[in-house]
Amino acid sequence: QLVQSRGGSVQAGGSLRLSCTVRGFTSNSCGMGWHRQAAGKQREWVSSISSSGSTSYADSVKGRFTISEDKATDTWYLAMNSLKPEDTAMYSCKALLGPLCIGYWGQGTQVTVSS
Repeated sequence: QLVQSRGGSVQAGGSLRLSCTVRGFTSNSCGMGWHRQAAGKQREWVSSISSSGSTSYADSVKGRFTISEDKATDTWYLAMNSLKPEDTAMYSCKALLGPLCIGYWGQGTQVTVSS
């Protein structure tokens, strides 16, 4: 399963770092992504990192968010800088694990950015 760190509340312009760790599973990740869902809105993709380390970002977060991976601890990170109120959402990680690249979701964590 995937275990996410706690989110938090920050003021606009602040920073947070989220983590997502594989537990109880020997992971051979096929890739991983972060998604978010704001209240009353559909879930949207935020960022992804492939098994080779290639990264991609939604336009709304490009230049502010950084996705990374620590293969030694099977942990992925999302560093979020210059946060805006519109970044307020429940953030969830999803990793494709195992030889069949089955998708697993983290439990989600709330990020709140106040103006």
